[in-house]
Amino acid sequence: MLIKPVYELLPFSYMFVGSVSIFLLEPSYALIASIVVYLYGAHIYNLRSKNRRTDPKRKRKSGGMPELLYGLMPFLYVLTAVSLYRFYPRDSSTLFALCLITYGGYLFLRRSSYRHHKYPKGIRQ
Repeated sequence: MLIKPVYELLPFSYMFVGSVSIFLLEPSYALIASIVVYLYGAHIYNLRSKNRRTDPKRKRKSGGMPELLYGLMPFLYVLTAVSLYRFYPRDSSTLFALCLITYGGYLFLRRSSYRHHKYPKGIRQ
């Protein structure tokens, strides 16, 4: 069993290792493995996030996008920005990558405001 701080940081560490590996590794199989590790971390984060939602179900809007894709959107923006910066390092692409990272971070922070762990009544930490 992992202690809580390590457990909570696992998805972020997977995404960090995946993004840094995209910058550092050259072979194509290593890049594919880096993308898989990054998306695995994002998927784990989404599973935990779905379990911790605190907004009422009646206030949630249903959209035309599949739930899996909707949950991965902030992380896909960041992955696209990292890939763009890595494979096409020009002035305009750097600005576009910065915009994508900023928007992905905005979506991530906006969604995380409604995700807090629920404790049973009477138990507080």
